[in-house]
Amino acid sequence: QVQLAESGGGLVQAGGSLRLSCAASGRTISTYGMGWFRQAPGKEREFVASISWNGGSTLYVDSAKGRFTISRDNAKNEVYLQMNSLKLEDTAVYYCAADPRGGVAISTRGNDWGQGTQVTVSS
Repeated sequence: QVQLAESGGGLVQAGGSLRLSCAASGRTISTYGMGWFRQAPGKEREFVASISWNGGSTLYVDSAKGRFTISRDNAKNEVYLQMNSLKLEDTAVYYCAADPRGGVAISTRGNDWGQGTQVTVSS
């Protein structure tokens, strides 16, 4: 079982940047596809970005394309989400998830979510 811990959130003005980190423990994630999801108040959790096991493929929600970049460091057992040009609508709790299939499709069925990291974008 992989345990995931998100960090790096905070309060930032619109147009600013944040870099989120997801640290994995319990086992290596080097063969896992990894994804970022977010949940805004009153809304369902939604997919943001994902990356394949070797970083060769990435996938983004349309609203994140051109602004967010997902990356990973398998040696450190970590995944990152660089968020630039942040907008008010990016405000949410951000979570990471792991999928043993290794691709960019990240199943969250039965997922045991961590605490996430809060991102708040102000005007």
